[in-house]
Amino acid sequence: MSKAINVSKAVELIPDGASVMIGGFMGVGSPHRLIAELVLQNRRDLTVIANDTARPGLGIGQLIDAKLVKRLIVTHIGTNPETQRQMIAREIDVELVPQGTLAERIRAGGFGLGGVLTPTGVGTVVADGKRIIEIDDQSFLLELPIKADFALIACWRADYSGNLDYALTARNFNPVMAPAGATVIAEPSEIVPIGVIPPDDVVTPHVLVDHIIEKGRSNGR
Repeated sequence: MSKAINVSKAVELIPDGASVMIGGFMGVGSPHRLIAELVLQNRRDLTVIANDTARPGLGIGQLIDAKLVKRLIVTHIGTNPETQRQMIAREIDVELVPQGTLAERIRAGGFGLGGVLTPTGVGTVVADGKRIIEIDDQSFLLELPIKADFALIACWRADYSGNLDYALTARNFNPVMAPAGATVIAEPSEIVPIGVIPPDDVVTPHVLVDHIIEKGRSNGR
């Protein structure tokens, strides 16, 4: 059965206040059509889990510009002055997480683990309010898993059953987010017949993917 769906119908599934994981790294590997449609449909009070907020007008930066984000869980906001302004003005709540820790917390959420032990952040503000566990005379922070209502991921190719293949650095956070989203919506650059993607090239298997976005029409949607 085909999992292809129109981008507008896909975003209609996402309610105000949803938690949303969005793949990408400074906009590279982000699902740009899904992000644009979130803005168009004015989905508000979102919790966004991502590596960063890109720049104004680019990728997740569009959600920031439209003031649709209530809370961020990200590794940095240094490239987006509008995110910084909203944080300082207390218009948005920002949780900064070391990049490797964020990836592992998401992986833990997707794989059903109880948490991640990491030395990163010990003795810094990152450790505030967190459990510290001693193992072999070394201190580790217990970082809790992260899950989301939706995972919005971009990929190079998808087949109609939902198997996904990624290209180059667009592989970044997308594969690790797929298992951690209750509903997974993939935005491929192209959709190919089942069997075209070699089994060894499938990174995210179809059982994890709920919907794939159909190819855009001439108006870009």
